[in-house]
Amino acid sequence: MNIKILLYSVLLLSLSAAAQQKATSGNPVFPGWYADPEGVIFNKQYWIYPTTSAKYDQQVFFDCFSSPDLITWTKHERILDTSAVQWARRAIWAPAIVYKGGKYYLFFGANDIQNNNEKGGIGVAVADKPEGPFKDYLGHPLIDKFYNGAQPIDQFVFKDTDGRYYIIYGGWKHCNIARLKNDFTGLLPFKDGSIFKDITPGGFVEGACMIMRKGQYYLMWSEGGWTGPDYSVAYAIAKSPFGPFKRIGKILQQDPAIATGAGHHSVIQIPEQDKWYIVYHRRPLTETDGNSRETCIDRMYFDEKGLIKKVIITTTGVEKNTIK
Repeated sequence: MNIKILLYSVLLLSLSAAAQQKATSGNPVFPGWYADPEGVIFNKQYWIYPTTSAKYDQQVFFDCFSSPDLITWTKHERILDTSAVQWARRAIWAPAIVYKGGKYYLFFGANDIQNNNEKGGIGVAVADKPEGPFKDYLGHPLIDKFYNGAQPIDQFVFKDTDGRYYIIYGGWKHCNIARLKNDFTGLLPFKDGSIFKDITPGGFVEGACMIMRKGQYYLMWSEGGWTGPDYSVAYAIAKSPFGPFKRIGKILQQDPAIATGAGHHSVIQIPEQDKWYIVYHRRPLTETDGNSRETCIDRMYFDEKGLIKKVIITTTGVEKNTIK
């Protein structure tokens, strides 16, 4: 056998053995500067869809990552880039993804528009597989204007118990909810004729996320400045996805001994279990560049009253968990 092939085989076996022996994911869970992670489960696999953390003009594509057990992650490169979205030119970020009717729909923000005269906003891409390749679904943004003062960014798609899908989004300290059409080609009016409802809780900045647990709706969001150490996550609870939502408090923030700027998260629930993970980004203590952000996972717990306990950020991450 060729000596190079033999050495390569030995190296692969060593790496495989090391992966099998690894007890926890470690944080970050994969290398590279990635932010705003969307964590989901598809086909009994964990998936993370993050923003490529770079200067806005370099934020022109998405990678994603998959894992069977939270320990070993596979990178899927350039699942979507601006060459497949004619109206997007830069700053594509904060992906949100749902599976429906045999297709995967990836919602994303693009161009960081600052007013209603600029082109951009929230778009939708579609693919046959969770790793793409994705292509533009509509040929134009789904939401391209400021409504109720909310910048059209940082979208999250929530499926309610009645099967209806809602998009929850916003920046500039305003948060909206709107109902999606069944085919995701547009928005449906509410009974009162409105399209967008303002559900902004006190302290909201951006990065909305919604989960449901034991009949209660949890609206979560990011506070502070995304480039600074004070970036953090807070939440509120209501009996409806429309609120009213009153801020309860912070659950995720920096630990000056571990990392700063912990925020812009998503949540993964193990199917049919009351077991939760928070997927988020943070900045290593060695970094000062605002774009030096890495993706991490830690456990998220609830107390006996249904309140979310403060998350302890770690370097060890989470234990191996294969979905049955």
